[in-house]
Amino acid sequence: MIEKNAVWLITGCSSGLGRALAQQALQSGYRVVVSARDPSAVADIVRDHGEAAFAVELDVTKPDQAKAAVERARDRFGSIDVLVNNAGYGYLGAIEEGEDADVRAMFETNVFGTWNMLKAALPGMREQGRGHIVNISSLGGITTFPVVGFYHMTKFAVEGLSETLAKEVAPFGIGVTVVEPGAFRTDFRGRSMQQSNVRLPAYADTAGKARDALLAADGKQRGDPARGAKAIITALEADRPPLHLALGGDALDLIRKKVVDLQEDLDRWEELTRSTDLETGADA
Repeated sequence: MIEKNAVWLITGCSSGLGRALAQQALQSGYRVVVSARDPSAVADIVRDHGEAAFAVELDVTKPDQAKAAVERARDRFGSIDVLVNNAGYGYLGAIEEGEDADVRAMFETNVFGTWNMLKAALPGMREQGRGHIVNISSLGGITTFPVVGFYHMTKFAVEGLSETLAKEVAPFGIGVTVVEPGAFRTDFRGRSMQQSNVRLPAYADTAGKARDALLAADGKQRGDPARGAKAIITALEADRPPLHLALGGDALDLIRKKVVDLQEDLDRWEELTRSTDLETGADA
């Protein structure tokens, strides 16, 4: 549970879920550090909230900016109680079509950017003996689809990071929640989406069609960013916030299917799996 006067630092607030979460947190009475690579893009969010909000320039791929944002937050409000690692974007292309520089750039934001923020914020949280980390992952951090493989790679990494971090920081009074949204009506599939310039003819009827269908679905997503933001706040205000929080009926249904499919594989191949163990009493 977070306190009612908690201080939030949210990355990637210029659009999408990050923007909605900053707005909802402020409306809920929290103090919020609203960050974006271009602070002017979030000036309208902070304008009407007086001393409760201020904007900071933050490119999460730059460790010095991550540290500076955390320091400014502490100078202004005295602490950071909730860190939301939201900054990120997607990239489309079959695995064989990926372009090295672009894929690495996405990892810098989605994975190493999250790590940069954690390294900057965790010392203060440990010192104060409280805090909560929210890492925005995706439905695509648990299950997969054709042509989204590189994005899946980054979000599977965020899942592993979050689950490990939760075990490491619990003794310090710090909680972790990894959020797995489904398809929300944001710029994710539109303006923010990156894609490979390579289109191999061999994949035209498979990954190629999947790429076109995903882009064509922009603006038709069922997820409401404002409702998603409210759900995150509700979860953090609970006595025991969850480690995993799926957002959207599509996310819930597809994650459940992944769990069933995994259980079926485990059950079907249990005998073979166990056959690799040393026999009882055998020498190592």
